[in-house]
Amino acid sequence: MTVEDERSRSSTTSSTPSGEQQAARAVLAKAAHENFPVAPFFLPRAWRTDLMAVYGFARLVDDIGDGDLAPGGADAELLGLDRAAADDTPALLDAFEADLRRVFDPAATPRHPLLRALRPTVRAHGLTPGPFLGLIEANRQDQRVRRYATHQELLDYCELSANPVGRLVLGITGTASPERIRRSDAICTALQIVEHLQDVAEDLRRDRVYLPAEDMKRFGVTESDLTAPTAGASVRALVAFEAERAWDLLNEGTPLVGSVHGRLRVLLAGFVAGGRAALRAVAAAGHDVLPGPPRPTKLSLLREVGATLRREG
Repeated sequence: MTVEDERSRSSTTSSTPSGEQQAARAVLAKAAHENFPVAPFFLPRAWRTDLMAVYGFARLVDDIGDGDLAPGGADAELLGLDRAAADDTPALLDAFEADLRRVFDPAATPRHPLLRALRPTVRAHGLTPGPFLGLIEANRQDQRVRRYATHQELLDYCELSANPVGRLVLGITGTASPERIRRSDAICTALQIVEHLQDVAEDLRRDRVYLPAEDMKRFGVTESDLTAPTAGASVRALVAFEAERAWDLLNEGTPLVGSVHGRLRVLLAGFVAGGRAALRAVAAAGHDVLPGPPRPTKLSLLREVGATLRREG
């Protein structure tokens, strides 16, 4: 069977049971709400398919880790568990890892439609399990670690939770090199930190704090300060400090854009621009992220894309 034949068989078409269609589409639909473009129209169709396959994996494992799966237990059942296990995050992550390993086993068939869709991408580009296992481990860590003492601890977490995605993008596009991976890691870590800043209040409701404890102490911020409807001066100063760190990481990674050509260059500029536009939205809110996540407009994102391409032209 060719890779294209496998793509056809693993796609969520009308021949797929409706429950599987709904489970897969509910996850993939979240791509429209990300800070950066996941698989924009201007890319070659094969790249779009592969990027959405990777996104489907990454989004689903995050939804498992965050307890954000669609109600009803359909995903648990697809992974071979009883629907009653829908709230058992460790069991779901174990089942998800077992299904991932089926992706790499020619003698096995993945259970979940999003993992069946991933298999032809893995085959076409010779992707290895490492980045995917890193994303799963990040979500296991989320169940054990809910506070980070230092900035370095947070960076180590991002090595699992964010950097694998950029490495997979480079793998799909055939552009990986040690220098590009280093730049990509900086961008992906920055994007993860930006998301944490946008979601401070939501994360706290999940009993998670991604603001390093050493920085909170430096700025005189307590967790009770993060429960207020609006941020006080100390919280705003802390968010501004972390935003500056994210901005520096984006700057460190931005030369990745100029190291590639064509439509890939535009895609990578979109990733950088998504982070910059989100940081500008945070700044425009006076660094008050507690009422809700400040989000960039599409126009501001397009402007940042253009600025990034001009700088890296």
